[in-house]
Amino acid sequence: MEQRTHLLTSKELVGEPVKIEKGYAEVKLKTKDEMKVDEYGLVHGGFTFGLADYAAMLAVNEPTVVLGKAEVRFTKPVKVGDELLAKAKVVEDQGKKKVVFAEVFNQKGEKVLEGKFYCYVLEKHVLK
Repeated sequence: MEQRTHLLTSKELVGEPVKIEKGYAEVKLKTKDEMKVDEYGLVHGGFTFGLADYAAMLAVNEPTVVLGKAEVRFTKPVKVGDELLAKAKVVEDQGKKKVVFAEVFNQKGEKVLEGKFYCYVLEKHVLK
């Protein structure tokens, strides 16, 4: 399926789509040194969240989709060099409102984040 939303998203910061199907998407991200917050190489949670959010947007895959709310839980730390894979699936479809369940896994298959993303398909672009 063709990507219809978030076309200019940075692959370096938020990830690269590897699968887009109706109501489902997968996005991968290799964490980099610029993402660390300390001398141990801990990656800022915002990058992991951004990856999951991007996967959720692609699972909906509508040009005007936006995130309204998210309920997430970080389950393991992420460190520089980790290769992350986000999997997102639309679990509730109420027309313009969609609930997406997303999970992010590291290269060992360990879950590092899970949560629900409440997405809205607007009539026109949010900035118009």
